[in-house]
Amino acid sequence: MPAVSLQTEKPIRVVVAKPGLDGHDRGAKVIARALRDAGMHVIYTGLHQTPEQIVETALQESADAVGLSILSGAHMTLVPRILELLRAEGLEHVVVILGGTIPADDIAELKALGVAEVFTPGAETEAAVEFIRSAVAAAR
Repeated sequence: MPAVSLQTEKPIRVVVAKPGLDGHDRGAKVIARALRDAGMHVIYTGLHQTPEQIVETALQESADAVGLSILSGAHMTLVPRILELLRAEGLEHVVVILGGTIPADDIAELKALGVAEVFTPGAETEAAVEFIRSAVAAAR
């Protein structure tokens, strides 16, 4: 009788972070819960994280993805720095998604810099879950 493998694929590890001075984290908590409920391992960093702290957490936690929530308007400063630091640490395989009040004019530039997807207010949590699943599967 053939041996049955009980090994399953390891859960996707996602760091959810609030970079900068933005103090509103309801959306980050909603997405963190949706990802957790979908079977992902979520590490929520809390408010007021620096790009360096976020990248260090991604490194320490062996993250497959980093979800950034920014409502402060500082996305064109913070996100490029986070992407730069991820590359410097050899984490270019980590899928980076962004959520928040991001003007449509900035989305194309952010994607050109390396953001995999941008979710604006009103986006369905299931869309983010499915996007992360497929993007991480492709990166693995």
